[in-house]
Amino acid sequence: MKTTTRWALKSLVFATALGLAAPAQSANWLMLQGTEPEDAAARAHFWGFVQPGFKHDASDPNPGGAYVPPKLIGPDLTSQSGFNLNRARIGARGTGFPLDGRINYFIMAELGNNGITQPGNSFAKLTDASITLNHLPGARVRVGLFKTPGSEEVFQGIVNLDYIEFTNFANQQLIERLPNDRYTSNMPPQPMDSAGDLNRFDKSVAAGRDTGIQVFDTFEFGDWEHSYAVMVGNGNGLNVGDMDNNRDTYLYWSSEYIFGGQGPRVEGVKMFAWDQRGKRRLDHTNDGVHNPETFDRERRGLGVRYLKKPWRIAAEYGTAEGMIWVGPHAPTFDMNPAVPAGNGVNGKADGYQVDVGYYIPNTKWEVAGRYDIYNRLKNDPFETRWETLTLAAQYHFNPKTRLTLNYIMRDVEAVNFPSGAGPNANVDGIGNRTAIQLTHIF
Repeated sequence: MKTTTRWALKSLVFATALGLAAPAQSANWLMLQGTEPEDAAARAHFWGFVQPGFKHDASDPNPGGAYVPPKLIGPDLTSQSGFNLNRARIGARGTGFPLDGRINYFIMAELGNNGITQPGNSFAKLTDASITLNHLPGARVRVGLFKTPGSEEVFQGIVNLDYIEFTNFANQQLIERLPNDRYTSNMPPQPMDSAGDLNRFDKSVAAGRDTGIQVFDTFEFGDWEHSYAVMVGNGNGLNVGDMDNNRDTYLYWSSEYIFGGQGPRVEGVKMFAWDQRGKRRLDHTNDGVHNPETFDRERRGLGVRYLKKPWRIAAEYGTAEGMIWVGPHAPTFDMNPAVPAGNGVNGKADGYQVDVGYYIPNTKWEVAGRYDIYNRLKNDPFETRWETLTLAAQYHFNPKTRLTLNYIMRDVEAVNFPSGAGPNANVDGIGNRTAIQLTHIF
């Protein structure tokens, strides 16, 4: 797409976002995911969803004919197009009613082909297993493995995500890849049929989850709903055990003015802020000795989401410090003395997005546009800027089945290098993507 056309589309997204009085899906995910109606929920409600899809990537290889991960389709990273079972999750939730309706549980497993199951070619992976005690007024207690409170993009139920791919900031810094237990060397660009050699991490993505304890609740004042959460976790993602004596802390606050509706599609305007911090252990020296070092990891952000049909609008901003992930091929987080490529373990990053959607009246169609910027390794010689505009359309067959179409326009540049030099020798040629996904909830 020509630059002028690209900028015209970006301007249209921004103008719509700034100029409309009514706009993105807002919901109280703390309550929807962590609680059940007291003395009214079923003892066991089984549910899940399936998301098959197809993607095509139009990126060009580097001058030597090799590819870096953003030019290939994950999670296998062996081709530029193909069908995939993006997600297939099944779970159960409910209460102990009639024994005690103030206790509820949530359990779910992933069976699709993605960053959760791909490492080790797992058939299935437990993603959620928690119990909530609703006995203390103003202080519900949730214990186990569950989603950590944070960015609305990641915190919301994934089945409610209006796009097929996450923004670059969420995908690279919030979904999180945890360090390998022992030193693993980086992998240079590879031919397209490299059989997954670019995937150098041993563990699954954290998927915005942790094992720990959370105190949370919601307070209603007229049409306003205020929520908070304080959580302490292992900081080890979906790996339920603890790797060290360090703990992650999570803080969250939201305030929402509700227009009407209920559940995940409640209409209102929601403002939120969050903070996550902890430590990670990384063995990044190829000296034959297992001697990992401890590095700080901090993530924080804020945003607003608003839904009042036919419009929805959202905006988020987030920052990251420490343990800046730079790709599935770089498990050293680019702390590689032999081939310097930026200081990821002590680096910084930030990103923002603006998302606009419109439900076409009297039809089953919804159209949307999302513009996101991600600055990786800020103020580092290897700082890289990721700029993406996603155009989307969704056809809602019914409230539980929809077809999503995305055209993803990407531009990536190592800002301190000329075209074709340094990292740009590999990120030059990152092209656009076409993606289609069918979602069915059961």
